[in-house]
Amino acid sequence: MTTNPSIAIIGGGPGGLMLARLLQQGGRAVILFERDAHAGERAQGGSLDLHAETGQRTMRLAGLEVEFIAAARPEDQGDRLYDSAGALVFDHDGAGHDRPEIDRTVLRDILLAALAPGTVRWGSPVEAIRPWGDGWEVVIDGAAQRFDIVIGADGAWSRVRPLLSDATPVYEGATLLELGFDVERHPQVDALTGHGKMFAAGDNRLLITQRNGAGHIRGYAGLRIPEATARTWQSMPVEAVRAQVLAEFAGWAPQLRALIAEGDALAVRPMTALPIGHRWTTRRGITLLGDAAHVMSPFSGEGVNLALADAADLAEALLSAEGWAAVTRYEAAMADRAAIAAKGAAEGLRLSISSDALGSVLEHYRERALA
Repeated sequence: MTTNPSIAIIGGGPGGLMLARLLQQGGRAVILFERDAHAGERAQGGSLDLHAETGQRTMRLAGLEVEFIAAARPEDQGDRLYDSAGALVFDHDGAGHDRPEIDRTVLRDILLAALAPGTVRWGSPVEAIRPWGDGWEVVIDGAAQRFDIVIGADGAWSRVRPLLSDATPVYEGATLLELGFDVERHPQVDALTGHGKMFAAGDNRLLITQRNGAGHIRGYAGLRIPEATARTWQSMPVEAVRAQVLAEFAGWAPQLRALIAEGDALAVRPMTALPIGHRWTTRRGITLLGDAAHVMSPFSGEGVNLALADAADLAEALLSAEGWAAVTRYEAAMADRAAIAAKGAAEGLRLSISSDALGSVLEHYRERALA
């Protein structure tokens, strides 16, 4: 690498934004290309819990701990578990967990505000990335821009990953219908959820609600369906999907079925993941972080934490004087760390939507409460 290489980051999620922040702290110029036309174009998803050794540590490294603490919700770390009849079988307020929640949109806003003006090139979907000399060309709107280094932080269906790996995310057998609630309009959901997250599990079906900021709750109805059915649901009007999901939860308690019937239906989300232990042969000047490198289901709670830890480690490598060898070591360490989380995510999904999901989730919650 040159002393001050030109760097492009593809993707404006938490991992890409954090990497840009850390590189700018180290005196490096960076351009981040984001397909969205502006920060508010798409909903950014629900609440995230940042872990002490990964997400929180990276916020400190970025000089953003004060902003994180001001926006985080440590009071929303609780866990509740119900059976399909609506009986409460576990309730813990989350005391001592040290995994404060923060809305994904709020986290993104903190990171955006920390970047130098003009860092993010909005409305810039990448059409192609191709080798150019010792570097790379990024093609946007038919125009090629040249960089020494390109980093793919562009999520599960990354445009950068195919330059390094033939792997693509595969369906994991379960699909979620995402729902939204306003606590003022849905006080029963507010009461059911408590201070944090609620699971209701049984018979290969799962209901989740999770408290977000600003008086909102995000919900999910999950079940096991074939991949072809999941893809069909993605192309159907979401209200038609709601009716089918309601039928699948026939026999569940009325207050639980009401979550499906009354929530704002937002999206159909098939659970997909890259192979556990995904890695590639290093290629000079191009690498990955976050979901582009190791997308997994959210059932380990590690996704954003891994992305932020990746950003911290990759920034350290890029700022070092060792050249690409430091990035190669980053790739190996990142893959090892992600493999552990991916195994946990796959097992979490398998156990949470299973015939014995209630017992499995209850055991997990009891172990975590004692930790």
